[in-house]
Amino acid sequence: MLKKIDCVMIRVDDMEAATRYYTEVFGLKQVWSDETSTGLALPEADAEIVLHCMTDIPSRVEVYYLVDDVITATHTFAAQGCQILVEPFDIVIGKCAVIQDPFGTRLCILDMSKGPRQPA
Repeated sequence: MLKKIDCVMIRVDDMEAATRYYTEVFGLKQVWSDETSTGLALPEADAEIVLHCMTDIPSRVEVYYLVDDVITATHTFAAQGCQILVEPFDIVIGKCAVIQDPFGTRLCILDMSKGPRQPA
């Protein structure tokens, strides 16, 4: 089951400039950061905007949905007609995968099996 929107990931070329812009112009608060990404809190939601500079993530903007367990979810969704575009892989907080529904929509799913990121 998709539980909620965890984050919207946006690839940027200049992390420092983009972080400054998103905090100053859009009023978001930086809640964590590492060498490749920065988490920005939306004031009225628990979902985050994540700015990143990882070129191996194929899309410029993606919505990531939280699930309890990525491996179980991919098997369940595949049995229900979804195609697995990217097999489960490790991320800092757990696992991630990309599926496609029968209508052609890509869905990025992740779990937090390793625990949430620590605040900045």
